[in-house]
Amino acid sequence: MGVVLPVVLFALGGVLIGGAWSLHRQGAPRGALWIVGALAVLATAGGVLWLLPGEGG
Repeated sequence: MGVVLPVVLFALGGVLIGGAWSLHRQGAPRGALWIVGALAVLATAGGVLWLLPGEGG
């Protein structure tokens, strides 16, 4: 599962960023934008952290 999970996390982050942008354009409440944006950042950060070299081998 070496490279699959980071790609999935990056894809999820992209979908969430697109969703946040769509919510913004539709005039959604700020709370919804913050939640979706935070999830996008977490997914993208998870993909980046998964690719960093570490002890987990």
